[in-house]
Amino acid sequence: MTTFSELGIHKSFSKALTELNIINPTEIQEAVIPILLKSKTDLIGLAQTGTGKTAAFGLPLLHSINKEKSEVQGLIIAPTRELVQQIKKQLFKFTKYIDGKIFVEGVYGGEKMDKQIKALTRTTHIVVATPGRLLDLVERGAVDISNVNTLVLDEADEMLSMGFKEDLNKILKYNTTKRNTWLFSATMPEEIKQIVKTYMSSDTTRIEVNKNALVNENISHHFTHTSIKDKLNMIVRILEKRGEERGIIFCRTKAGTKTLSKQLQDEGFSVGALEGDMQQKERDKVMRAFKNESLQVLISTDVSARGIDVNNLAFVLHHQLPDQLEYYTHRSGRTARAGKTGQSIALIIPGEMQKIISIQKELGITFREIAI
Repeated sequence: MTTFSELGIHKSFSKALTELNIINPTEIQEAVIPILLKSKTDLIGLAQTGTGKTAAFGLPLLHSINKEKSEVQGLIIAPTRELVQQIKKQLFKFTKYIDGKIFVEGVYGGEKMDKQIKALTRTTHIVVATPGRLLDLVERGAVDISNVNTLVLDEADEMLSMGFKEDLNKILKYNTTKRNTWLFSATMPEEIKQIVKTYMSSDTTRIEVNKNALVNENISHHFTHTSIKDKLNMIVRILEKRGEERGIIFCRTKAGTKTLSKQLQDEGFSVGALEGDMQQKERDKVMRAFKNESLQVLISTDVSARGIDVNNLAFVLHHQLPDQLEYYTHRSGRTARAGKTGQSIALIIPGEMQKIISIQKELGITFREIAI
């Protein structure tokens, strides 16, 4: 097994990693870290969520910071505030034993602007941000990104499917000459190829981990036949069988999410809903309860589940199959993280078998039918 020191990571970082129980590099870390430490290059990393991307780009970025200069040198853009907070927290933990200090600031919507502007007046080396809030701050002159030499786009496909295309284009237009761009994504839709073509060098390094597995191989895929009116009973039976296990149920609409959540609460289950109309405070409250395990099951729309990173989820349940293929990848990728196994279960009504067949074909996975 390789160690982080062998990849070229400085021992002060390795010490912090060991303390965090991060001992052996994951596949993406092993592939990406040596390249990013040694050469100034643009990079595309194709990898699922939960594969250790934050350390893959975070450690080389921390190595590149000149602590003597107080300007913003690194910029990480991610789709949701949860992910921004998580990346910021990890970078902070990685720097526990280094000499001097590397200052990391997180900015995102849903928090008072003036508080963030004030924080950015202090020395800041790396800014972790959601696209909309970052653009606001740049346009107000509250953050200067003209000296950034490394720009990281994390979960780029999620950012685009959430409608951040214009914001990203505006941000990417700044200081193109002196920076390297590192783009990480689970899928490569047309819009991402466009970003690569426009803002990244023609000889960009491209790293793909477990290329054929668009979906994590530790997930088993199942479907079960039901009817619209029997769906609720079916879900109740599945949850009863699951005992203490935790999971996420995906609905296609906000209204569906609310209704199902209320129905399951009435049945006595410990569930909470995440949907688009929620205030950020409410959303944070539900996420906290889910993370500290006082909520057992989360019910969510596709967009609201973006950037959720919770370990030890045993299953993902599809109340309806999603319209878009990459949503299936994103949904099922919420389980089986960090090397664990998980189950993805789809409830299908008459006429939907075709969807199962096309998902199997496109993603190269096999569904098994289960009877509940």
